[in-house]
Amino acid sequence: MHMRHRWAVDAGVGLLFVLAAAFLTHRLWPGPAGRVLALNPSDQALDEWFLAYATRAYRGDFSLVTGMLNAPDGVNLLCNASLIGMGLLLAPVTLAFGAPVTFSLLVAGNLAATGIGWYLLFARTLAMHRAGALIGAAFAAFAPGMVSQSNAHLHMTAAWLVPPIVWCVVRIARQTEVTWRTARTGLLLGALVAVQFFVGEEVLFLTAVTLALFTLVFVAVARPSLRVAPPFVFGLGLAAGLAAALLAYPLWLQFHGPQSVEGGVFLPSFFSADLFSFTAISPLSLAGDDSAARLVSGPAEYTTFFGAPLLLVALGATVWMWRRPAVVAAAVTAVVLCLFALGPFIAMDREPTSQRGPFSLLSGLPVIESALPTRFALAAIPLLAVILARVVDAAITQTETLRLLVPVAVVAALVPLAPAPLPVIDRAPVPRFFTEGYWKVYAPEDGVVVPVPLPDPRDPDAMRWAAATNARIATPQGWFIGPYGKGGAAAVGVYPRPTSQLLQRVAKSGRPAELTAADREALTRDIAYWRAASFVLDPHHPKAGALKQTMDDLLGPGEQVGDVWVWRAP
Repeated sequence: MHMRHRWAVDAGVGLLFVLAAAFLTHRLWPGPAGRVLALNPSDQALDEWFLAYATRAYRGDFSLVTGMLNAPDGVNLLCNASLIGMGLLLAPVTLAFGAPVTFSLLVAGNLAATGIGWYLLFARTLAMHRAGALIGAAFAAFAPGMVSQSNAHLHMTAAWLVPPIVWCVVRIARQTEVTWRTARTGLLLGALVAVQFFVGEEVLFLTAVTLALFTLVFVAVARPSLRVAPPFVFGLGLAAGLAAALLAYPLWLQFHGPQSVEGGVFLPSFFSADLFSFTAISPLSLAGDDSAARLVSGPAEYTTFFGAPLLLVALGATVWMWRRPAVVAAAVTAVVLCLFALGPFIAMDREPTSQRGPFSLLSGLPVIESALPTRFALAAIPLLAVILARVVDAAITQTETLRLLVPVAVVAALVPLAPAPLPVIDRAPVPRFFTEGYWKVYAPEDGVVVPVPLPDPRDPDAMRWAAATNARIATPQGWFIGPYGKGGAAAVGVYPRPTSQLLQRVAKSGRPAELTAADREALTRDIAYWRAASFVLDPHHPKAGALKQTMDDLLGPGEQVGDVWVWRAP
């Protein structure tokens, strides 16, 4: 293929991925500030706050442990899926257009960039036929697991650095002696690992596990020459050394710093894949239906919904190409990862059994035991993509009789998995009090503004108010992971203070509180603890009348400022 024509084809494929990602997210775009992903609005509110907070770096005031959320105790960003790398990268977009636009851009951009990365790896580094590279990369980017994680799990869909990481490993593995090229590639790999840590740490963990398993199986099957061992060990050692040096302090901060947590907050048994889910079609696919949703813990975890046709095609392709070590290694590694996805105990059609899964072997291991089992299946997606791309490449380039049949069979297996646009619903606009700067009169820069009622894991929507100011005001409580469980264990959110509990009861009952002297004393203590500057109530809250009456009784008549009610904290 002529060089100019090859570049044109590659550019066309890239544009195709961008258009596909735009189609999947097009319901967000008419007004990102007034739209929310219907299947996971809570995580979207959290993501938008993290993206807004990242803009503080451009003012020279950014910290990995911040008191701008959960004021005054703060939040350890590294213990949360805080989108640090993406937030810093797109901070100019957030400053110009707001966090909802950046969020929408990342939902689409993560998928498109991941697909482009895998396509270039398949087509250029692995020299596969463009058709095979396109099919494999499309599955790697738009598989049901990736589409379901697009429901506000941006740290999981941000896999666009994984192809460059794999490229570095392949480049080192092809060396037969230690050279400057080996050292340079090793240093690049170490730098990419460090960056991926801040883009998506869980993706980095899964990538490391997958590459380690793949390498072991590949070596066992291919038995490569020992000449490749010294440069391979040298290159990976150099990468590990650089990554360790760059990440030593962040890792210490994550596991031992302020507001750090030990262990995971989610139960592995709850986030485990059902055995029946592997042959099911995701409800987010065009051929899917909602009945399969019962097989998972939530709509963001359709990671194992590969469908029977695809599994049969992948099995047939592996059998046909059993002499190719890379294909065998990809297949074996994918099976192992899917077995881990089954969790500690195997469940069939949501019925738990007493049969232990391989994940139970990880019990007691630090860090690893906190991993969510179902996410291991996400790492199997690129491995299946390798098999699909390679079988199409082999059929087109090596056999006349199968040149058409194999690509058609692969595409036919993928068609039922084609994703539908992500479901979206309208949401209340952020009050003009925050978007137009009225808050500056009622709180100093970085001052604490208390939403009425306070945000919590069940309803974090008020976190959007601070996000609209680019995190220039602090918020008590919120939706985050912190050391608030029993004995300092990980927990979602913080136990609410008395005034917060009072306002929650009012918001739930719709009746003004009958205040006592104890309630007023608690308010005084809570204002001092939060260092609150003001309290704000959105009149559009469903129980606004009862909440306003309660606040008036606590602090005196509120002021109507713009489109909200405000009470200055004494």
